Amino acid sequence: MIKSTAQQFPLSESQIALIARALADSRRFRILIQIGDSEQALPCAEVLKVHPVSAATVSHHTKELERAGLIATLREGKYASFMIQREVLHAYARQLMQI
Repeated sequence: MIKSTAQQFPLSESQIALIARALADSRRFRILIQIGDSEQALPCAEVLKVHPVSAATVSHHTKELERAGLIATLREGKYASFMIQREVLHAYARQLMQI
């Protein structure tokens, strides 16, 4: 049985800090939940429908989530879609459980 990289190696302290900082913002947390609820890549337009903010604000929040490793951004021309990186989220949760 092959373990995922997130299971074999703990996250670095800097990545844990990035994740904690990203999740501390309630809008980013809600965006992450929305992305995680989607079985496929979630188009940016769908995020904008739920969150009454500008496209620039959504872009800022999703870049912070991506920087923390919690989501991946898939680009097709000028359109972006987002996918949750569950293995990173699980590794973060596992490390929190060790406290």
